[in-house]
Amino acid sequence: MITIQIPFTEMDFTYVRSRGPGGQNVNRTNSAAVLRWNLWESQVLAPELKEKLAQKLHGKLTEEGDLIIRSDVHRDQDQNRSECIHRLHEILRRALFVPKKRIATKPTRGSQRKRLESKKIHAEIKSLRKKIGT
Repeated sequence: MITIQIPFTEMDFTYVRSRGPGGQNVNRTNSAAVLRWNLWESQVLAPELKEKLAQKLHGKLTEEGDLIIRSDVHRDQDQNRSECIHRLHEILRRALFVPKKRIATKPTRGSQRKRLESKKIHAEIKSLRKKIGT
């Protein structure tokens, strides 16, 4: 598993009015956080890693290569900013996840024996049907 630490300087935050709960305070404060992170301008990632991420995240990236994440879950601006950063790391972790290759194994002797036994029983039942039918 590849671990990536994105510096705070690469993240661009803007704050907008929240859609969530908060009563009249929602109409006065910019508590929702919008994170913009440009994949192509990142100094932390190697070029081949950028290509891999671009393929995996092609539906989430803008034409310029920006990944935009919005959070208005919390009433607090700092908590929404932390939520955006958490989501960014989660998106990158999922995009870079490589599933483990499955190694084919031989069936055990017991399972082979059970399979052959059930086949014999099934064949016997079918052969009895043929004898009754004629």
